[in-house]
Amino acid sequence: MADKVKWHSIPLKEVIKTLKTGPAGLSSEEARRRLERYGFNEIEEVKKESLLKLFFRQFKNVLVVILLAATAISLIIGEIVDAATILAIVVACAALGFTQEYRAEKAVEALRKMTAPTATVIRDGEEKEIPARELVPGDVILLAMGDRVPADARLLEAANLKVNEAPLTGESVPVEKRVCDLPPETPLPERVNMVYSGTTVVYGRGKAVVVETGMKTEFGRIAAIVREAKK
Repeated sequence: MADKVKWHSIPLKEVIKTLKTGPAGLSSEEARRRLERYGFNEIEEVKKESLLKLFFRQFKNVLVVILLAATAISLIIGEIVDAATILAIVVACAALGFTQEYRAEKAVEALRKMTAPTATVIRDGEEKEIPARELVPGDVILLAMGDRVPADARLLEAANLKVNEAPLTGESVPVEKRVCDLPPETPLPERVNMVYSGTTVVYGRGKAVVVETGMKTEFGRIAAIVREAKK
């Protein structure tokens, strides 16, 4: 996976210049063009399969086919114990593969449910509430206590802003956010000038410019890792 832009370490003026935005946000027309370019701000849905189909798909593995062939040969030559042992191994492998894939589907589904349904954004210089899936890089969003952060964003303003980032970093204590520049090597839990999709504002208010949406957010990267994990 390609390295992400280190938005937390870029001077704020450069962030705004790079995203071609400003305090008045984007125009509706520009937002529409960017939506066509970047796609919807959402975690891609896992293609659901029936549990039965998911289970039998495990038997398409080459190694499993070889073991099944070995089981048949053992039965033909009368080695019942060997056949039963190999068959037990095959069933165990299939069950393990099924469990892994099923859990991965559920994990991605859980991440989708943690994303914000709506967002308060400045479009055409006016404050509007829109579906969060329509956010694009360069949008200016407003955050208040109780809001779920709808996308990864760099802070433009912060007034006593504190965010619960436990779903992303595991840190149980709310993180106090502020407007500043940080070194490139700053780890994610210490990026106090950023807010991330799926986290929740627990105090204060803020204004931020969206830098990443959809599968390019930190939540999206986690979902991609879960989906692409090798068995």
